[in-house]
Amino acid sequence: MIKVLGIPFSVHPLFVLVMLASVFTGRFLELIALFGIVFVHELGHVAAARWLGVPVLSVMMLPFGGHAVLEDRGDFTAGKELIIALAGPFQNLVLIFVTVLLQHFGVWEGAFPVYFIECNLLIALFNLLPILPLDGGRICQALCSLSMSFHSTLVWCTRLSMVFSALVIVYAIVPWLAGGALQLNLLLIGSFLLYTNMTDYRNVHFRFLRFLMNRDKSFSHHLIQGSLVQPIIAETAKPLDRILRLLRREKYHFIYVMNHEGQIVAVVPEQKVIASYLTGGSGQ
Repeated sequence: MIKVLGIPFSVHPLFVLVMLASVFTGRFLELIALFGIVFVHELGHVAAARWLGVPVLSVMMLPFGGHAVLEDRGDFTAGKELIIALAGPFQNLVLIFVTVLLQHFGVWEGAFPVYFIECNLLIALFNLLPILPLDGGRICQALCSLSMSFHSTLVWCTRLSMVFSALVIVYAIVPWLAGGALQLNLLLIGSFLLYTNMTDYRNVHFRFLRFLMNRDKSFSHHLIQGSLVQPIIAETAKPLDRILRLLRREKYHFIYVMNHEGQIVAVVPEQKVIASYLTGGSGQ
């Protein structure tokens, strides 16, 4: 583990396996280039997060990119998540542009700059797949949270991630079934992504609880921004967790409690409902 700008950078064991494979296959130079590309890719995320005032707790380096752990202080909006996610692939485009310039002026020639461009393009495109924690998965999550409740966003984006992870595995195996070579690296990456998202899917409840715990901090953000209140209509018998699953990331809510006659009997701010739920309320 190393620290860059005060942020811990660590290497995932999967990357270590790729490193060892490259040593035995004599492709160590390509590995160094890959590591540098991934490092610059992640620095793009870090720079964008710091520019937007989002603390970066740590970065995990993976063969196809990385995973930056960001601190949600209640003002981590979909727009910020979108910009931070796009900053990684943008760094790859910058590296491609610089390489093309160096080739044009004859500073960098031969087969290696071509490999460098292809590697950047591959990493950028792969990261745009709608799979969490890839950039494409985060982009999908940010866009979905604009029109869906945050609980539904977590559930459906994780399901989508599992489907596309399985497709990556199929894509790696199909050539082998047809008599060709097995794409082992792609198979390992797809399996890792599928396992990660299966684990995240089982932990959706805990991820949603973390979101609820940060809602109190987001109240001041909505107050300063002058956000319009979005009402949620709920019957008196509706469980608290069912009500809270309707909360949207970009909105602040008042819950209008309605009796069986269709009359509004109470108007409750979301903080009160969340506090009651988190402290073990009756669920009603």
